[in-house]
Amino acid sequence: MGFEIERKFLVRGEYKHLATQKISIKQGYLSTIPNRTVRIRITDTRGYITIKGEPKLNKATRFEWEREIPLDEALQLMELCGSDTIIKTRYIIPEKSGLVFEVDQFHDRNKGLVIAEIEIPHKAYSICKPDWLGKEVTGDPLYYNSYLNQTPYSTW
Repeated sequence: MGFEIERKFLVRGEYKHLATQKISIKQGYLSTIPNRTVRIRITDTRGYITIKGEPKLNKATRFEWEREIPLDEALQLMELCGSDTIIKTRYIIPEKSGLVFEVDQFHDRNKGLVIAEIEIPHKAYSICKPDWLGKEVTGDPLYYNSYLNQTPYSTW
């Protein structure tokens, strides 16, 4: 168990040519209570369950617990999430310092939204911000996946 410190940005430029990996993701939520979310995620051939706590300290830090679960169990749990799911493609882009940007291109009800996230080792860590990053949206609940699941980008 641990905490993640994450910064989040809108994407405004071309980034796909920098990606070293591309992952298809479908995720749904068993709980979206503001102080804790419980997410089921299915990537190409794997399943995960994740519990996230309420954001703290400048809204960039939050508790996160994640475990891989058998794919068949993830598929069964996804059924409990209902029809509202997040569908996205994740592009993995290494940063010069050795950290990694995860760029999510949303599809379906959130089509048109592209967000980059980077986990940093401490809150004062300074990232090298590439040209394709736009406005920082760290801590803005509008850009939490759990919010996008309930209020899709297409309805804004």
